[in-house]
Amino acid sequence: MRTRLALPVALVAAVSVAATACQSSPGKDSAAPGGKKAPSAASAVADYNPTPYDKIKDGGTYTTVGTFDDQGNPFNVNATLTAARVWAWYNADAITYSPTGEVQYNPDYYSDVKVAVEGGRQKVTITINPNAVFNDGTPIDWTAIRATWKANNGSDKAYAASSTDGYDQITSVEKGVNAKQAIITFKGVNASWSSLFTTFLHPKAATVGNFNKAYIKKAHPEWGAGPYTVGTWDSHSGNITFVRNPKWWGRKGKLDKRVYVNLESTAAVNAFKNGQLDYVSAVDAESLKQVKGLKGTEIRSGGSPFEYSLYFNTKSPVLADKDVRKALEESIDRAQIAKIQFQGLDYSEPLPGSAVLYSFQKGYEDNVSAVLKYAPDEAKKALDAAGWKPGGDGVRVKDGKRLEVGYTLLGDDPLDKATAGAFAAMLKPVGVRLVIKKADEADFSSILSERKFDLFLSGNRSMDPFGARYLCDFYCSDRDSNITGAGSPELDKKIRATTNIADLGEQAKAANSVERTALQEYAFLPLFSGPSTYGVKKGLANVGATIFYNPLPETVGWEK
Repeated sequence: MRTRLALPVALVAAVSVAATACQSSPGKDSAAPGGKKAPSAASAVADYNPTPYDKIKDGGTYTTVGTFDDQGNPFNVNATLTAARVWAWYNADAITYSPTGEVQYNPDYYSDVKVAVEGGRQKVTITINPNAVFNDGTPIDWTAIRATWKANNGSDKAYAASSTDGYDQITSVEKGVNAKQAIITFKGVNASWSSLFTTFLHPKAATVGNFNKAYIKKAHPEWGAGPYTVGTWDSHSGNITFVRNPKWWGRKGKLDKRVYVNLESTAAVNAFKNGQLDYVSAVDAESLKQVKGLKGTEIRSGGSPFEYSLYFNTKSPVLADKDVRKALEESIDRAQIAKIQFQGLDYSEPLPGSAVLYSFQKGYEDNVSAVLKYAPDEAKKALDAAGWKPGGDGVRVKDGKRLEVGYTLLGDDPLDKATAGAFAAMLKPVGVRLVIKKADEADFSSILSERKFDLFLSGNRSMDPFGARYLCDFYCSDRDSNITGAGSPELDKKIRATTNIADLGEQAKAANSVERTALQEYAFLPLFSGPSTYGVKKGLANVGATIFYNPLPETVGWEK
């Protein structure tokens, strides 16, 4: 499964910062409030009230804000983080990771896993729990593993697969001693193979038609499995209820119901204050202020495997010239953008230097700083040299065309507006007019998949610790998930060569080197991560800031 979601989390925030106050200031290499020096690495703290299964009471409801996505198949290129989260409540969670990234096999699905290397080829033998069955009665066996591989390995281009990396290194998936055993053979060695089969597809869901279209605004509980199944899926309101699954063979889910209510972010904070929600994300100073200190609740805050970046559409005429893109990047004061985002949060972090690894991870290097400096004066010279001359109103002109660049803004959150205003204020002195184009949050997927933008700010969440594996998703020229359209076949080759390195440390080293080359396309600019901060009702177990950990649905509930 492609677990680093490429086209995903739109910024959802709500703090009022006057856009006029967002003037560019000299760049610093940290994002810290009050001029304090940022720490050398972002927070790696987990805060989620870890509670053993037998200390959680039977019963109760857990309600949060949320809804289904346009594309509910998490393996599909148009799926987002929302799809992955909803999927996990009614489909297999066969492999998870600890907060720091250690692999955890779920014995309710994989009763045994063996990894061996013979003659330079890796062989993974997965023995599937004899009781494991899809809700429609189909046994979960080696054919589910094979179907997942075939849909995602890139051999049939009709599948709109999110990521073929890793799957395309598998030469075969075969039946083992019986149908309940799958033997997966790789071309070479793949150190991050576990991220490919954290969940899997029912063979019926893995036809081209069903893979691409069956989950559009729909659920298919009959092809699912697990402690919970779909109770209600309201296509009008967007609300979802999951209930205990009578066909589940493992430990009983502790909750009676898991409820998603479809609300805007500002309404979600009010619903939490009124006691209607059990958990809410405090994405900014204003929402944190509103949820802090409420009776019967607490704040849980920790590290974040999120990163928000600015994407440049290289297929847009105004951004086709790399010199123009570089000039724009040199004009953006990332420290100032981070300051706006973190205002009032008492949080700081170093500016992100990579799309694939976080500063708290082993092997991380600051690749952005190696190829880019905040230098608006240099940007002006570069635009002069590229033939863009200052016009009467300060906006540069070339061949009768003004240097106007679109910035697509989703929704009407004040913090998002302030960020857009800051970008405009930074680009104006350089002679670039930023045209802010408002769009509906519901158009998020189509804006990206159809590249209907010049500049777009979007985020990604890493669902596993194997960041180097996702280099191609960001930078390969032939990958749909690379929404910038930048890159070249030559660069693609270098990126793909990193996936054949068996040692994770060596792979990270090679990935850093290639990423420095890829960043010199000047089409992608990492901006900030931020903390994971939540308002939570006291007693809620195994929920909060988990970093790479996704608690199993049956372990979520209320303390006894």
